[in-house]
Amino acid sequence: MTRILTAILFLFLFGTRAVFAQQDAGVWVQVEAQPSLREAQERAQAYASFLPDVNGFRLNSGWYAIVIGPYLRNDAEQVLRVYRAEGQIPADSYIAFSNALGQQFWPIGANILDRGVVTAPVEPQPEQPAVGLTPQASDETRSQALQSERLLTAKERQDLQTALQAAGFYNSTIDGAFGQGTRRSMGDWQRFNGYEATGVLTTAQRKALMDDFNAPLLSVGMDRHLDAQAGINVDLPLGVITFDRYEAPFVHFNNSTDLGAKALLISQKGDKATLRALYEVMQSLEIVPLDGPRQLRGDSFSLEGRGNGIVSYSEARLDNGQIKGFTLVWPEDDDARRARVLAAIKASFTPTGAVLDASAGADAEQRIDLVSGLQIRKPRLSRSGFFTDADGTVLTVSEAINNCTRITLDGDQELQVAWSDADLGIAVLRPSRNLVPVNVAEFSIDAPRIQSEVAVSGFSYQGALGAPTLTYGQIADLRGLNGEDGVKRLALAAQPGDAGGPVFDGNGQVVGMLLPTPTEGRTLPETVSLAATANRLNEALTNAGVSGQSGQSAAQVSPNELSRRATGMTVLVHCWD
Repeated sequence: MTRILTAILFLFLFGTRAVFAQQDAGVWVQVEAQPSLREAQERAQAYASFLPDVNGFRLNSGWYAIVIGPYLRNDAEQVLRVYRAEGQIPADSYIAFSNALGQQFWPIGANILDRGVVTAPVEPQPEQPAVGLTPQASDETRSQALQSERLLTAKERQDLQTALQAAGFYNSTIDGAFGQGTRRSMGDWQRFNGYEATGVLTTAQRKALMDDFNAPLLSVGMDRHLDAQAGINVDLPLGVITFDRYEAPFVHFNNSTDLGAKALLISQKGDKATLRALYEVMQSLEIVPLDGPRQLRGDSFSLEGRGNGIVSYSEARLDNGQIKGFTLVWPEDDDARRARVLAAIKASFTPTGAVLDASAGADAEQRIDLVSGLQIRKPRLSRSGFFTDADGTVLTVSEAINNCTRITLDGDQELQVAWSDADLGIAVLRPSRNLVPVNVAEFSIDAPRIQSEVAVSGFSYQGALGAPTLTYGQIADLRGLNGEDGVKRLALAAQPGDAGGPVFDGNGQVVGMLLPTPTEGRTLPETVSLAATANRLNEALTNAGVSGQSGQSAAQVSPNELSRRATGMTVLVHCWD
């Protein structure tokens, strides 16, 4: 009765949206996959007796999938949660995509995806038990099942324990020894699936258990891939990724469906220094999000990153002068299937003799933001800043810290916000570990004069040039555009990346910090810029518990000396999502 009410409720809630989803392919909840058409038809008929939206399609692997849907993505996830919780569908059911489905076999004659139909007739079947329950098997007696079990290899016995564990019935050691714990879990599995609980799986039951266990791998077309050039033999989800190119040290596999999966094989000659360099480079890539565990040992590393809709896992090992490994990139909301695919890749990964030629892909597109064809992770925003004390405290603009999950200097040195003034647009940042700046700002104690020459040091193009540049101009007014104190107006053409950079006078002392150009409904002339005064900067440092260094009256410095001071003091501040 509960199942009937649930089905009616879901039909009411999702029926209209399911029809809409059909017009836009939608997504599905895959509940089973069967190796034969007749078995699949029987199971589809059983599901359809108490669930709405039951469909069946042939998979690329040759198996037959039973799915519910199509639904909009959010609706499909809700259907999956509720039906799993009530035991209406198996616990390992998951979200599937239309591109994995072929000809339709259920309902008979239906062709929702316009990919043809499987028209083999289905004989009327007796009423089927609830999902998860299968008619009691009579293919073998307990004695016969024990005899067939003795013929299993150690690997096959371990695989059965692994499948029982994945199904939630076994929580002990995977050792291939069928002791009391394994027998108890087998009996529980039999009872759950409607078999007599003998504690010994028959041949057919072992097949059913392993078919359910392998369904996620079958859905992504896991298959053996031997790459002679890279010297790697491994199982890969070739139903959702396809080989793209060689670009040393990587073999690139790009997404071939709307799932969004990607993979790399890693193959190069090297030593521990090469391995460490690869480890650092991998962490700079867009496909390795910042959030996740990572570990570097003497001869291996592993990296996991989660964020921006993906989960990425990489590992590599150094052995006899060769570095071999892989990267798997998977959508963030498909963890159960990702875990199975990743485990299969790890278990099957086998290095062979060859190593990818270091010149492979040398004729590919070259860009400074690419590493072997992979996009380097880019910050959301980059602005200039400058050192204000011997510990590496940095002054910058507050827009460089707004809504950032992580703030860094030029490399990977992390910064924490010590104080900020959003109204004026100033922020004081402290490094997570003390730095040793080449130069520190010396703040002028003399009031600047209108029309005096100044120069701004900043990363005008947000780091593209690799070093700060000097932009020259004059002080146009000692107040802001609206006459406010603490801000002065410059006659100077600055770029957005210059904001946060120090403003120098002719003596090489800091008289201010460049502020972002106001954008509130107005456009200023290109030569109009604004800067916070040295007094306001010192106030900000005091509020952060830092003492700025005052300069002494001095003669004008040469352009070379000014450039030296600016380069040693100016830093690039990155804001990361």
